[in-house]
Amino acid sequence: MRVIGTAGHVDHGKSTLVEALTGIHPDRLKEEREREMTIDLGFAWLTMPDGEQIGIIDVPGHRDFIENMLAGVGGIDAALFVIAADEGVMPQTREHLAILDILNVQRGVVTLTKIDLIDDPEWINLVEEDIRQVLRGTGLESAPLVRVSARTGEGLPEIVQSLQACLVDHPTRPDLGRPRLPVDRIFTIAGFGTVVTGTLLDGSFRVGDELVILPAGIKGRVRGLQNHKHKVDVAEPGGRTAVNISGVTVDQIKRGDVIALPGNYQPTRRLDVHFRLLRDASHSIKHNTEVKLFHGSAEVLARLRLLGTEELLPGEEGWLQLELSGDVVAVRGDRYILRRPSPGETLGGGVIIDPQPKGRHKRFSPEALSRLASLMQGEPSEVYYQALVALGVAPLKEVSAHSRLEGEVARKSIQDLLSQGQIVDLENRLDHQPNPFADSLVTSRMQWERLAGRALDEVESYHRALPLRQGMPREELKSRLKIPARTFNAVINRLVAHGALVETGPLVKTPTHAIRFNGSQQKLVDDLLARFASNLFTPPSIKECQVAVGEDVYNALVDLGILVPVSPEVVFSADGYDQMVTQVRELIQAHGSITAAQVRDHFNTSRKYVLALLEHLDGLGVTIREGDVRRMKR
Repeated sequence: MRVIGTAGHVDHGKSTLVEALTGIHPDRLKEEREREMTIDLGFAWLTMPDGEQIGIIDVPGHRDFIENMLAGVGGIDAALFVIAADEGVMPQTREHLAILDILNVQRGVVTLTKIDLIDDPEWINLVEEDIRQVLRGTGLESAPLVRVSARTGEGLPEIVQSLQACLVDHPTRPDLGRPRLPVDRIFTIAGFGTVVTGTLLDGSFRVGDELVILPAGIKGRVRGLQNHKHKVDVAEPGGRTAVNISGVTVDQIKRGDVIALPGNYQPTRRLDVHFRLLRDASHSIKHNTEVKLFHGSAEVLARLRLLGTEELLPGEEGWLQLELSGDVVAVRGDRYILRRPSPGETLGGGVIIDPQPKGRHKRFSPEALSRLASLMQGEPSEVYYQALVALGVAPLKEVSAHSRLEGEVARKSIQDLLSQGQIVDLENRLDHQPNPFADSLVTSRMQWERLAGRALDEVESYHRALPLRQGMPREELKSRLKIPARTFNAVINRLVAHGALVETGPLVKTPTHAIRFNGSQQKLVDDLLARFASNLFTPPSIKECQVAVGEDVYNALVDLGILVPVSPEVVFSADGYDQMVTQVRELIQAHGSITAAQVRDHFNTSRKYVLALLEHLDGLGVTIREGDVRRMKR
């Protein structure tokens, strides 16, 4: 399904022509009928000779309503460019043409209307010659020019045939599985509730789908769908779509909002864009100029940051970073328009290069300018790689959405980058035919090396600071790296799998790290262990151990398994602990049960050590206490 937008100067007959073609008068407001001019967007539809039904957006031509016009032309496939024969090319003719050119509308039909008012054929020829001159160098330069009278019907069949011809080889909008509908109208219908309309892009809606209204994040559900007043169960991309939303009131939605499925889009207040200043702009633009951004159906004030230069002159192109006063929902490749707020003037526009830049660029950074140029002109694999670099670490489906490459092109780009080693599959979930919309976590080779390097540096730094610790707690490493849990787990698991780290329970360490005592420490350790050996079942307390060798060395002996604490006060040597556990088992097996006094007498030790050991074994599930006796736990 395709959509055509009208364009042209005020009172050149756009709405009258639409009504003559479709039988539907697009002016829906009483004030519009009274003033005989379109103030807001109007809509109609037309069935072509080949049976296809196309939508028509009728936009206002008066300069006071030019910003309403911009809300309607963002999603059109072709233009119906209207010029009145009695007036010829006028100011808004040129402004609308410039807007269509900036929005990359390359198809359309130019109509010379009101020819019934002109008796002099030479006048019409002169007007046509002027029109061709104005169209030169624009996307409509080769468009057919049809003479028409909406009142007599002359030329109407030729317009329909020309519209069909200009759309015949124009591909339908792709279904990328992530629908978005920029809202241009909101109203309510008794018995049904809230209805929004717009041109559906990038995916399909189905009755029953859960929706989110961005940027506010309000949730709703598709209650019903219509295309051109016909109920449908599925609305496909490219068509004028009305969505009846349940669970949402009219005052919760405004023009410029975007209706989408949850989780597919993230609002932004910063955009990296390529910009062309119109040749007939009244002034140059400089850094920090305030502008109005028009994108989709949204209008928002912005402050432009001029990158790589101090000034752009009329007709020049360059890079901008736009700092927005409100949230918009944008994707790479979207077109936009900038206007001066006061006095109102269309400055130019271009294409969005990065809708989610990570931060403010240094204005003259060669790296930032090079990256923007790559995103603008690169091969698909380079575009995909730059999208990956911009996101850092992300599921493959998010990178594909950010790159705005279609399914097969995205898949081929992924394969190329994988074979070149430029994409790192952090979770080892990609096969030989990667699905661009899979949830597999990926990153660039550059980002992987940065993350891996940071992780290894933190572990090595921990070893240097605490050489007597067996390893670094995994949770402490996560806290230091300050990265999301899924990314952290994938990075550490990959480092462990490749042998760069060793994981022992909750600890991680480098493969070469080992606890080593220096000469003086080893002497203290030897003296302490001699005390344990001579008093195997009545050893020094934990506090005595810490006084004898220091807390760090004591903790190292515990980490190494040389000492085994069984309570906050009691610790045994590994040999003493093993002997006691073995003999307790044997005593219970021989007698069926055992008391603390029996254990005390067996080891010729004190009650303090025995109770600590037995409670320790209870906690491990080796024994179970029943009154004053203990049995083996089944």
